[in-house]
Amino acid sequence: MTKSPKVLAIGAAHIDRRGRISGSYSPAASNPGTMREDVGGNAFNALCCAVRRGACGSLLSVRGGDALAERVSQAIAAAGIADLSAVFLDRATPSHTVLFDRDGAPIAGLADMGLYDLALPKQIRRAKVREAIAAADAILCDANLPSAALERLVGLAAGKPVFAIAVSPDKAARLTPVLGSLALAFMDRREAIALASADAGEQDLVGGLRRAGLKSGAVTAGHGLVLGFDETGAFSILPPTRKIVDAAGAGDALAGATVAALLNGRTLRAALREGVAAAMLASESAELAPAFTATAFAEALALVPEARDVV
Repeated sequence: MTKSPKVLAIGAAHIDRRGRISGSYSPAASNPGTMREDVGGNAFNALCCAVRRGACGSLLSVRGGDALAERVSQAIAAAGIADLSAVFLDRATPSHTVLFDRDGAPIAGLADMGLYDLALPKQIRRAKVREAIAAADAILCDANLPSAALERLVGLAAGKPVFAIAVSPDKAARLTPVLGSLALAFMDRREAIALASADAGEQDLVGGLRRAGLKSGAVTAGHGLVLGFDETGAFSILPPTRKIVDAAGAGDALAGATVAALLNGRTLRAALREGVAAAMLASESAELAPAFTATAFAEALALVPEARDVV
């Protein structure tokens, strides 16, 4: 029996709220619509997908002492993830709220995530966490950790692969000091531009990321296109057009499935195909980290074309 790779995720696990306006959006007014509330966060979402693809997962995050914290705790347990998180009774659990128009375009967002900046760096110093890092086969983190914490994490990893999710254009800059030490970074196009200081064709973007120190990366470049690169070169994958219900968790699903595939010995090209298949399934669900069967995954993967070289 093949041993399941052990992945330690460090970063966000919080309440994610997504509101959608029913009609035309009226600024500075009360707009009718619907609100959905789930447990989300980049590290949590991605680890859920990695576990569904055969990894053994543990999670380090932080949360408050409120009722929302219990929902986060229950979601982590339900996903089959070992919870190493710390609880701060005098703090509120982090949350992320986004308002969309009726067509699904974001209007505004509010990230109440100060607890991550305050508490995550301290948690990495815990002996229990150092033991978890030593026991893991790989680390999956997100840029909700400040740069100093990311640098400490890379040092504690002691050569084990560290995978990172850029989170947002602003937070992507936190990865800059550790880009050269990452096994792979996951970004959307805006985050890649922020790191590469380049906004041009695919080759120019890859060149900018390489010059910034990144040896291997995956960029969701819009219209479904996924750009990847490593020491063998740059390539792209363009999945088929499918009905999108909610794309909010697709990037995290791509990261989680790709990490699991890489740890199971796939090349980056093959692993990103699996990541794209997981992202397709995630975008077809209203849930941020939806469950899927092995059959559903195999059917989605069969629709994903082989990677094509970027020239």
